[in-house]
Amino acid sequence: MLKLPHTKSCFVCGLNNPIGLKLDLETDGRIVRARFAPRPEHVGFKETVHGGLISTVLDETMVWAVGVRTKRFAYCAELGVRFFKPVLPNQEFVAVAELVAIRRGKLFETRAELRNSREEVHAETCWARC
Repeated sequence: MLKLPHTKSCFVCGLNNPIGLKLDLETDGRIVRARFAPRPEHVGFKETVHGGLISTVLDETMVWAVGVRTKRFAYCAELGVRFFKPVLPNQEFVAVAELVAIRRGKLFETRAELRNSREEVHAETCWARC
């Protein structure tokens, strides 16, 4: 797996962002992965990590999946996420994303999942366009 570069200020991967997640992203040239161990301060309600933060991690991996495959930078334009199981703090998860289709040369359909150490899916995108 090839480690992807960090940016300075990005909330997800930025090494200089004091409140950021500082995630390491890696790729095999097709799939992008990021290990994510949410902290207690990421909890939204009843010991469960906030869904917006989970969506943010999925968003970041999908945008990188577009970049890896197309060598083009993209923003997420639409994102829908299904949550299957609570994501709890102090546990290890892996976000996995891939580019699924390119429409009209500029609309990228992607998919992503957040899995636990047993490969169980806790959240996945039900649609995403970058």
